Amino acid sequence: MNTRLSSPRTLVIAMAAAGVIGAVGAGAYTSAHALASPAPAVAAATTGPLVTMPDFSTITEREGPAVVNITVTGTMKTSMEGIPGMDPDDPMFQFFRQFRGQMGPRGQQRETPTRGEGSGFIVSPDGIIMTNAHVVKDAKEVTVKLTDRREFRAKVLGSDAKTDIAVLRIDARNLPTVALGSVKNLKVGEWVLAIGSPFGFENTVTAGVVSAKGRSLPDDSYVPFIQTDVAVNPGNSGGPLINTRGEVVGINSQIYTRSGGYQGVSFAIPIDVAVQVKDQIVATGKASHARLGVAVQEVNQAFADSFKLDKPEGALVSNVEKGGPADQAGLRTGDVIRKVDGQPIVSSGDLPAVIGQQKPGTKVTMEIWRQGARQEITAKLGNANDKTTTVASNDDSGGPGGKLGLALRPLQPQEKREAQVDGGLLIEDAGGPAARAGVQAGDVLLAINGTPAKSVEQIREVVAKADKSVALLIQRDGDKIFVPVRIG
Repeated sequence: MNTRLSSPRTLVIAMAAAGVIGAVGAGAYTSAHALASPAPAVAAATTGPLVTMPDFSTITEREGPAVVNITVTGTMKTSMEGIPGMDPDDPMFQFFRQFRGQMGPRGQQRETPTRGEGSGFIVSPDGIIMTNAHVVKDAKEVTVKLTDRREFRAKVLGSDAKTDIAVLRIDARNLPTVALGSVKNLKVGEWVLAIGSPFGFENTVTAGVVSAKGRSLPDDSYVPFIQTDVAVNPGNSGGPLINTRGEVVGINSQIYTRSGGYQGVSFAIPIDVAVQVKDQIVATGKASHARLGVAVQEVNQAFADSFKLDKPEGALVSNVEKGGPADQAGLRTGDVIRKVDGQPIVSSGDLPAVIGQQKPGTKVTMEIWRQGARQEITAKLGNANDKTTTVASNDDSGGPGGKLGLALRPLQPQEKREAQVDGGLLIEDAGGPAARAGVQAGDVLLAINGTPAKSVEQIREVVAKADKSVALLIQRDGDKIFVPVRIG
């Protein structure tokens, strides 16, 4: 699961009884030298260049003073129905609950004080600070502590939940600032370090390498994350990710964990995205993002086979918002978006990140794949604050089999009105490959391989000609989604 990194200050330290594991972390790497044997039959290996570790102390000394600790206080509403410290399955639970009910109305809520910590960094000498939006969410009071131990009450100038960026201001002058870099120059495998306050331990420095760029996470479709193996933990949220040139290239935001703690996979928001949002917040108090008005899903191998794509890349359009920017541009359900303004769309998560970084009203040129041919479409983007574009995903769960496994019939006029569709076939029963792919009785089959479903005979013909798989566009409970079904 993906976990945000801010947390209360409370720290529980588990001591290992077996002892402490030492020397964990980055060591000095040098190229291997093959020693030449005195025997003439063994040739000496070519000596490679010496690989040295970066001097993290110099970077920390220069950039560290601009990293701050952020303390947040607020309140959380809690129900008074529960009995603190008592298991609901305890036989006495209901007795005490009824007794409490005699003392006041049921369902009553009370406000409980909360406290959390995070990190941030100064980007302007007059007190502008960047951090994560989730660090200061619902905060009633925000306190910023500098490395020289001075503390300031901070004002939240604005925050953007879509990118998880917030901007603060403190009343101070001549403050140290960080140098900002660009993710465009960042390379996978490059050394980076994080400075922050994990578990409240201020000015903690950890280092690692860039594991990947352009990662899309399910809940953060507007951000092409930087993945690293830098150790980050609760409290590191909002702190800088710095390259070996001393430039901030990202904002540490999330970790992927099964235990609740760091497990070697962390994510940072690219500084290019963050600065763009920061500039909007400083100027207007809020950030705006563009939207295309489509729902998309992943193109897997089954879809690639169905649509005759050379490789499983792109964003498959499963629904087009009526009257939205994509609809006005002529984009259709079943189109596969391959590029936006020349930028490749490899996975479906790339599309919202590319579109979301544009300004509303911008015109973009999209390369799409439609009916086995490449086309270009120009769209004028709308505003994401008006309506949020959704992203649907679908895994290939089809199975082998020579038939589709569907019992179909035409929709009755009343059924068409209820489903709000002009055509399609009702799926009365699903079995075989279709059932294994997730198709259910009651779904409405709208299209197969991008062609509108008009008759049972037509579906048989398409399936008979298909090689490995077919792509079914179905509607279920008002939602449309493509389902790949393997038949070969």
